[in-house]
Amino acid sequence: MPTSFGLSVPGASAAAAETLRVPVHPAGLTAANALGLTTQNPMRLEYATPAAKPPTALRNAIVYTGRPGSRRGLSADEGAVLEILRERARSSDLSPEQTVRRLKRAVSEEATYARLASAATSEPPRVRAMLGALGQELGMPPRLLAPLRGSLNPLSRFDFGRLRSLRYADEWQAK
Repeated sequence: MPTSFGLSVPGASAAAAETLRVPVHPAGLTAANALGLTTQNPMRLEYATPAAKPPTALRNAIVYTGRPGSRRGLSADEGAVLEILRERARSSDLSPEQTVRRLKRAVSEEATYARLASAATSEPPRVRAMLGALGQELGMPPRLLAPLRGSLNPLSRFDFGRLRSLRYADEWQAK
């Protein structure tokens, strides 16, 4: 990973995460760092997995278990996007507008967005709403946005946190 002092060597937990059989995705500050939303490196790496128990190889990391199984086919960065949406981009050190720009860049390819939209059907409604607002801002096809919109209760409102600055946040039921 590039740092201001040159390339850094991955820690034992990061190296172990690459060799696991169960899918793990960066979470928290680890996800924010992977997506370029912060330059902070957490003291203990954070990961999320659909597994019921944390992998023993990551015993020095913080591991959030029980994430939806629909994440199994996602890349590390795609899983990191869902984690950032789950936490309403709280780990970002960037302004809300810069945070939105970075996330839009991360999901700008239609194939990437399609995988995220498919996996998001098992995520909390606020994640589906934020992903929908991102997709609408990017001009994603209606066939990808419709299932997300259809899965939301029209009477609910969602806290978008730092992503409240999304252009279509109100249309996606932001508070």
